[in-house]
Order: sequence, then C-alpha cells, then structure tokens
Amino acid sequence: MQITGNTMLITGGGSGIGRALAEAFHQLGNTVIIAGRRQQALDEVTAANPGIIPVVLDVNDAHAIHEVVGHLVQTYPALNVLVNNAGVMRAESVHDLPGMLRVAEETVTTNLLGPIRLTNALLGHFHQQAQQDPHHRAAILNVTSGLAFVPRADTPTYSATKAALHSYTEGLRALLRGTTTQVIELIPPLTATELTPGQSANPRALPLEAYIRETMALLQSQPDATEIIIERVKFQRYAEREHRYDEAFRTINP
Repeated sequence: MQITGNTMLITGGGSGIGRALAEAFHQLGNTVIIAGRRQQALDEVTAANPGIIPVVLDVNDAHAIHEVVGHLVQTYPALNVLVNNAGVMRAESVHDLPGMLRVAEETVTTNLLGPIRLTNALLGHFHQQAQQDPHHRAAILNVTSGLAFVPRADTPTYSATKAALHSYTEGLRALLRGTTTQVIELIPPLTATELTPGQSANPRALPLEAYIRETMALLQSQPDATEIIIERVKFQRYAEREHRYDEAFRTINP
C-alpha cells in the first residue's frame, strides 16, 4: 500500500482508532475524508486538523451508503482507499434476552453489513480507476480485532462479527487477486479508546498513540502485508496456531 498520495475514506473517523488513523494519514499528506454519524464529533476532528474532510454517514443505512459514496466519487474522483473502521461493541446478557437480541442485530448491521456494503459500493469505482490507469493502486483496509481470534464471552456478537470480517477480508483478497486493489486487515488489541465506556482508562489497554505508531510503521515497512499485526495482539492472533487457545481464552475470560 502507498503510505501517502492517497484519497481516503475512513469510517468511524470521529473518535478512537478511526480518528487517530485519519490524523496520522493526514499528517503524511493524504487527502482524508472521515465519515461518522455525529456531526459534532466530525467537527471537532476537522477543527483540530484543518484539511480533513467530514461527511455524515450512518453505516447502518444502506440507502445512505449508496447516496454518500455516489457523491464522494463524483466530488473526489481520486478516492482510492477505503478504511472500514466504524464499529460498535456492547455487552450482552442472557438475563435480558430481548435486549441481547437487539444488541446482536445492531452489532451485525454495523460491524459486518456496513463494511460489506461500503466495499461493494466502492469496488466499481476502483475497477474503473484501474481501467483508466493500469498502474493505479487502490486499497481496502478492514479493522477487525484480536477478539476475532480469541473472543470475549460478554461480547459474543462483537467477537463473532470481527471473526466474520476477518473471513470476509480473506475471501475478498482472493477474489481481487490480480487486480490493482489490495486488501489489508488491521488487527488491534484492547486499545485505550471509548469503544466501551471506561475502556480508555483500563490499565490493560494499549495506549492509542502506541497502537497507531506501530501500525503506521508496519504499513510503511511492509507495503505488501495482508495483515498488520502489532506485538500486543500476537497473543490472540496466534493462539490457536501455537496450541494455546484454551489458555488465551481463560486469560481473556477469567
């Protein structure tokens, strides 16, 4: 992947990992468009980072995805990178079965259908770019989680959607083999963001700045990488391969 010179759409760019990625790529000279549901959060990012472009988008809304992507490719025809980062993580309880189902359905829509819909909405544009210039490069970056490989029991659907997104990413990469579109998976560990209330203060969480610094360094040093696996997340990513899955599961779910 080219680390600079891109025009990028980053979902969930108003906070957390999405915002930090947007700021890092923007500082490298990329044109960065951030998408999110909350105008206020987007405005805070753009005020702090003049030049980042905000767009309101609810990734749960299939019609909105179609409309917004259509507008973006007309306005920014050089758009060549999609970062599927938007996601929700909520605890589930078998003591609240109606609530548990509602959370599960919302999580699947945001974390799995959202990236799939956005990817499909932009692939035609990426193919058109390649037809116009065979040397043109595009990329799709899907943000999964260490929980895709060793799940948390209190967030089973979140963990399952990240596992599904990992699988989708693998399949999509194979489908796009031989094209000019690269597919990369970013695999964060527990990171100090407000993905869940209070998570940013969790002493076990990796500081956000450390995650972004290592991730950007790997993207730069490994331009052909299929997965960006920082040191902290190898405990989960390689648990099954290294025959210590049960140990890892007990550690995450004491």
